[in-house]
Amino acid sequence: MTFHSMWAELLPIGRSSASGGYRRFAWTAADLDCRAWFKEQAESRQLAYEVDRNGNQWAWLGDPDAGDAVVTGSHLDSVPDGGAFDGPLGVVSSFAALDELRARGTDLTKPLAIVNFGDEEGARFGLACVGSRLTAGQLTREQAHRLTDGEGVTLPRAMEAAGYDPDAVGPDPERLARIGAFVELHVEQGRALDLTGDRVGIASAIWPHGRWRFDFRGEANHAGTTRLADRHDPMLSYAETVLAARREAELAGAVATFGKIAVEPNGVNAIPSLVRGWLDSRAGDQDRLDAVVSGIEKAAGEYAAAHGIALDVVRESFTPVVEFDHALRDELARILGKDTGITVPVLGTGAGHDAGILSGRIPTAMLFVRNPTGVSHSPAEFAAEDDCAAGVLALADVLEGLARR
Repeated sequence: MTFHSMWAELLPIGRSSASGGYRRFAWTAADLDCRAWFKEQAESRQLAYEVDRNGNQWAWLGDPDAGDAVVTGSHLDSVPDGGAFDGPLGVVSSFAALDELRARGTDLTKPLAIVNFGDEEGARFGLACVGSRLTAGQLTREQAHRLTDGEGVTLPRAMEAAGYDPDAVGPDPERLARIGAFVELHVEQGRALDLTGDRVGIASAIWPHGRWRFDFRGEANHAGTTRLADRHDPMLSYAETVLAARREAELAGAVATFGKIAVEPNGVNAIPSLVRGWLDSRAGDQDRLDAVVSGIEKAAGEYAAAHGIALDVVRESFTPVVEFDHALRDELARILGKDTGITVPVLGTGAGHDAGILSGRIPTAMLFVRNPTGVSHSPAEFAAEDDCAAGVLALADVLEGLARR
């Protein structure tokens, strides 16, 4: 199948007619349809298909037990009302790159695999990269079993309903020992390539990033009868904290976003008793990230005290800076510039990826494909047809260069 025919097959799965975005959440019907698509692609190419203990899907060309395998792929799940390219572009491009290598008659000397990591976005259970975290030993079985979605459904229950064994999940060092290099292709989540005029780039590092929950506790009361002077309204402290986050991020050259909020009792005519907001913050280095979050916490505390509000701040997740393997990164640059002499741009990213999770255990690298809108996690996310084709050829060149050594 061509890239375009694969893309056309995958495009309708999990798409919302209302928003035009995608709702491919882990272990739901849409996710299972995506998994069925992956299996069909693997089997139609006579690749050895398997699902590992953590629900990640693999398609193998060559003997997995031979070791030093070259692996590529990404994920197929989405954020709520996300775009079409984040994740799926990497998986579709991986199958298309393999087709390109076969068309060239390339004789690979190392095993090659394509992977679809499960629950990368964390949209359902609130933790990103669950499949790769489990595999790399960054998430234990016990921790995974405590994950619960917004409807109260636990991860084990969701896996069982989808026909998978939740008791099998856990670290998979034997699988990682088979892999010599992992290269993930991804649509760029920003406009750096568009600004330089390049179609493809190489990742240097993933910014340190984390998620913090801010709980502002006040006093519920009647919105129509309570004097402004008598209120303990946590929404005011929350709103001021959102503005403080923007100021702190601008000062540090970082990013900070309050993108999720829960309000109790959530009535139009009721002063809230609780406003819970989730902060996502990322920066180019640890010192800047620490400065941003500390500044936001300090401002939140001052605003809360001024309004008679109790404040709790909980760090729910954190990922330190991830430097991709320098030798592998340099090899990608050499391969892509070998015949053209072109210098491929190297750029950092504020987004987390499975490649980042695995980087502590195996050599990993990433390729980015230009996104002229710079928009991601939105239906407006986009990559032009020619740029997608350039990404496939770049990935094929990289896989050929790595798997023939």
